[in-house]
Amino acid sequence: MRITSEDEKNIITSILKALNVPEEHANIVADVTVNADLKGFSSHGIGRFPQYVKGIEHGTIKTEGNIEIEKETVSTALVDGNHLLGHFVTYKGMKIAIQKAKKTGIGLVGIHDSNHFGIAGYYSDMAIKEDMIGIVIANTEPAVAPLGGKEPILGTNPIAIGIPSNKYYVSVDMATSASARGKLLEAARKGENLPEGIALDSNGSPTTDPEKALKGSILPFGGHKGYALSFMIEILAGPLVKAAIGKEVKGTVNPYDKCTKGDLLIAIDPSKFVNIKDFKEKVDKFVEEVKSTGKVLIPGDIEKMNMKKNLEEGIYIDQELLKQLKKLEEKLNLDLKLEG
Repeated sequence: MRITSEDEKNIITSILKALNVPEEHANIVADVTVNADLKGFSSHGIGRFPQYVKGIEHGTIKTEGNIEIEKETVSTALVDGNHLLGHFVTYKGMKIAIQKAKKTGIGLVGIHDSNHFGIAGYYSDMAIKEDMIGIVIANTEPAVAPLGGKEPILGTNPIAIGIPSNKYYVSVDMATSASARGKLLEAARKGENLPEGIALDSNGSPTTDPEKALKGSILPFGGHKGYALSFMIEILAGPLVKAAIGKEVKGTVNPYDKCTKGDLLIAIDPSKFVNIKDFKEKVDKFVEEVKSTGKVLIPGDIEKMNMKKNLEEGIYIDQELLKQLKKLEEKLNLDLKLEG
């Protein structure tokens, strides 16, 4: 079954409003979720949405309140997310980072006591739209064993970087593990196997079974390089922002645990360094130089192609996810016009 992006937004906002989520919060969650699905990050799109509903129902995700700035300087802020929906908290946090960058050249916002925020690239895109560089990192509950180890201690710890350009969408959004955990959850829901070389079972043996991988660990991407990057992100998105680290990080997958992970959002205003017009022209020139070497894709090209395709063809909803959405429709006495 395929649905339009507007249909998906309506499904999400209708369910959230029925759960007493304020309209502003619901609209932000819907926008981030649809953006993930359009870009091809289905593991972080509407397929992840039932997790948020369970968190709201269980009380680990709050529906009322606002973020709180605990500490602040002209270029930094430490934000308490008050366990609200992570999309709303991170959206507000990046807004603060952008405003500070406009004044000082850089804005750094640390967040704790938030929740899973969908795709990191949505928030770095916010900076791009303001002619700024956006950087987003986060830690997650343990899924990756240290290089040479068997026990998961590190998170999948994503990083997103967005660069403003005149002609191109220049963006990278990736986990520092060989696969995002959401892709394992998605494969398990669909009854599909994983590619080889991604995960280990609980005994430390290679596996393509997503259920065994979820009980075991995901490998870091690129061996020691991915491991090292994930290790550093764990600290920058953990104790630096008053959040948990390592085995103490919870709630990014299990909706029944209060979320303890952290986020670090960075906005950089290039105009405080160089002329913004010159900067963007040089980015364009570099992209064209790279593309002139052959059939080359730059970071962001695949997402752009996926958006075009999914806007034209619709967003795919697998049968198991459809069942979950229909159960919510019935439970909340809604008419979401779900078919299939």
